[in-house]
Amino acid sequence: MAAHPAVSAVHYPGLPTHPDHDRARRLLPDGHGGVVAFDLSGGREAARTFTESVGLASLAPSLGGVHTLVLHPASASHRQLSDAELAAAGIGPGTVRVSVGIEHPEDLWADVEGALAKL
Repeated sequence: MAAHPAVSAVHYPGLPTHPDHDRARRLLPDGHGGVVAFDLSGGREAARTFTESVGLASLAPSLGGVHTLVLHPASASHRQLSDAELAAAGIGPGTVRVSVGIEHPEDLWADVEGALAKL
């Protein structure tokens, strides 16, 4: 995902480049969790297009459950914050969070790739 031209950053503690990677390895020896966040280069409009374009994943304000969910924090869970407050919280205008569910990984990746292709 980090290599995709529409993605400017990927935030996941399982990645060696994540600032908390070593801590995550110690605390989560069997995996690094099912939530990944990434920043889309196109900001809010790109995030809107992405979240409206996924088909297998659902746009939802919660990040729990067995089905894959996507969330655009700047317009949902953190919509009350100003741009400066969002930035201070580490949330960019194009930040999208995905809570990975139990669907087949290839199906999920195809869904994400299809949505990224629309950006």
